[in-house]
Amino acid sequence: MRRRGWVVAGKVGITLLTLGLLWHSVVADTATAAAWRGLLTRALSGAGRGPVLLALLLMPVNWGLEAWKWWRLARHLEPVSFRRSFRAVLVGLTLGFVTPNRVGDYAGRIMELKSRRLDALGAVFLGRYCQLVATVAAGTLGLLYFLLRFYLPAYPAAKLGLVGLTLLINALVLLPLYHSELLVAAVEAVRPLRRFSRFLAVMPTYPARILTDVLLISSLRYAVFCAQFGLLLLAYGVQAPVGPALAAIAGTFLLKSLVPSLNALADVGVRELSATHLFGLLGEPVLPVLSASLSLWVLNIAVPSAIGLIFVLRLNVLRKRKTPDPAPAA
Repeated sequence: MRRRGWVVAGKVGITLLTLGLLWHSVVADTATAAAWRGLLTRALSGAGRGPVLLALLLMPVNWGLEAWKWWRLARHLEPVSFRRSFRAVLVGLTLGFVTPNRVGDYAGRIMELKSRRLDALGAVFLGRYCQLVATVAAGTLGLLYFLLRFYLPAYPAAKLGLVGLTLLINALVLLPLYHSELLVAAVEAVRPLRRFSRFLAVMPTYPARILTDVLLISSLRYAVFCAQFGLLLLAYGVQAPVGPALAAIAGTFLLKSLVPSLNALADVGVRELSATHLFGLLGEPVLPVLSASLSLWVLNIAVPSAIGLIFVLRLNVLRKRKTPDPAPAA
């Protein structure tokens, strides 16, 4: 009974903390509240109605793709349904909303599994890494466009070197995905990180076919993110050409992903600063870009995190902990 009481208290605490952070970020924060009101206004009337509604319709597509990605990874460990995978993603999103560097995302997905939970840590990391590969590939190209056009127009040798550096970075990022044994060996070679190697040991057991599927799903999800941002920019009146706008969006997502955050709220400042700077180079005013970026965060993080609270409260943690973890497959 005491354990059950702690579980109930934990669920209530997560719920109150999430609702408090949502209130602080969406209602109490002046900039986000203004963006949220503008989003609702444009969704209900005016020329921005169509783009906003399309961006809203892409929200379940976005998280459906993430659930599909997790389903492909998790069923390598145990039989799991897509429904459970979708629930795990929403639970992880809610827990990640209130934890540093979104580590709660790991816990949310692991609690939805009945066995091999240590291996699930490596699977979650693998899914995140695939998303990072897609982000780096597009983001380096986006930043390359801005560097070549605005910062190095008169330095042809530097341009050539920068192109080569971009290709090298992408190769170095992609290599550990298909040769994860190198990553595990590197972690084991560093004494402070050695204790984490057992969590990553499952990564080399994934065949290249699954890794390619997950990478393609990650790329599709990245395209949905870009489409949502582009639609919201259009709704708020940003008129940048499609190519440069896509470069700015890609650069924004890359810069955001490279900066560690205390929780989901900290992501907001990094993304907004990056977006306003890159679109400012294209001659776009700050306010529409800021509003679109904040609205993207509300649609893809704040709203799904609130929905995920339903599943957090329904988690049967005690029952699943009674299920013994079988030995990992050979």
